[in-house]
Amino acid sequence: MRRFPRQPMLTLASITLANAHVMTHPPVRMTSTPARHFSSERSALKRGRMAATAESRFITGNVGNNVTPYIENLVGRDLHKNPDQPLGIIKAKIENYFNSLDSDMKFDVVDSLDPLVDAQRCFDDLLIPTDHPGRKPSDTYYVTRDGGREVSSAADTLLRTHTSAHQSTLMREGREAFLCTGDVYRRDEIDATHFPVFHQMEGVKLFDPALVGDPTTMTREEWLASPGCELIAADLKKTLEGMCDELFGPVEKRWIDEYFPFTEPSFELEIFYNGDWMEVLGCGVIHSGVLDNVGKPDRRGWAFGLGLERLAMVLFSIPDIRLFWSADKRFTKQFKEGQITTFKPYSKYPPCFKDISFWLPDDFEPNDFFEIGREVCGELVENMSLVDEFTNPKKGKTSHCYRITYRSMDRSLTDEEVNEMQNKLRERATDLGVELR
Repeated sequence: MRRFPRQPMLTLASITLANAHVMTHPPVRMTSTPARHFSSERSALKRGRMAATAESRFITGNVGNNVTPYIENLVGRDLHKNPDQPLGIIKAKIENYFNSLDSDMKFDVVDSLDPLVDAQRCFDDLLIPTDHPGRKPSDTYYVTRDGGREVSSAADTLLRTHTSAHQSTLMREGREAFLCTGDVYRRDEIDATHFPVFHQMEGVKLFDPALVGDPTTMTREEWLASPGCELIAADLKKTLEGMCDELFGPVEKRWIDEYFPFTEPSFELEIFYNGDWMEVLGCGVIHSGVLDNVGKPDRRGWAFGLGLERLAMVLFSIPDIRLFWSADKRFTKQFKEGQITTFKPYSKYPPCFKDISFWLPDDFEPNDFFEIGREVCGELVENMSLVDEFTNPKKGKTSHCYRITYRSMDRSLTDEEVNEMQNKLRERATDLGVELR
């Protein structure tokens, strides 16, 4: 479930199509060398679309297509399905917890749905309006967006931004309770806790109308004040508090009222862990409009969404989100199915800092610059942060200075490598209409 406004993990976090096919892409080995510089894409980027790649489902050359080869190379890795990977370990623990509950209802486990979805199911079915910032191409990877940068429609196709993109499909299929896990894609900032691909789990449970009442006989206000709505919310909170105890041990918890377009009422669950309050997930009673959209106006239930990386980084003490994608045996050999163990850092290679400054065009989007950083540097860029901003009153121009932190997770970078990436980054930045300083 995705939180709005955008947060690192809104899934219902930070609660998402059409064709629910099993992924058939083979795993792709990631290297520690810089991402290849695709010079032929530069003019295409200026036109708002990527150059088509032969037989690619994701880089098509269609209007609005902004998926890069770097992102395409991450599709189909299925980290959440590896039982010896921290993400797979957390996923299995949560699934085992839900299907050990004292209930006649079992949760279907769904974890192989196609990440290429349409905006109808990713946004419209969930009551997310067409003008919402989360639908902008600055935030989302589109395969087709016929209205270009400015106009969003239900027919657009994209890489899912949350696992809630499958909620309406699964409910239309008649599923009453399910846990849906998968990789999700967001254009975002670059630091130790953000990566353009991460993993979410969506949970949904519908209730028998005989237990919670027939909502079609009530107004919205009557339903929200009804015993049935209170029962669903209480069941949701009890279930998720038990899940937290299963993962973290007995911990102090608190509930915060929130707003999500697709649940009403909506909540966030926080736990007190390692001396501080930590957001775990977003959740709520499924909005009546969402159930109307799937042809179930007489049903009610709850939904939640959580980010697996957020939980795994805390439980395994993993300091950098890039490590989840590492094939280095010094990382992968530390974890075993069913066990939560503290990550032991095997090295700390030195960072290299470089700055880049430029005057901004009127339509500058920071995420567009960060995306170029991903494409040029791959996993060798650790952080891109704004360190200075000023406006020249005489010129009426605004300048940004970004500090780039280059660091490999498994080796020392050479000056030659870093300088080559920095020069390519400066060159590619001009595609955005900036004026280098």
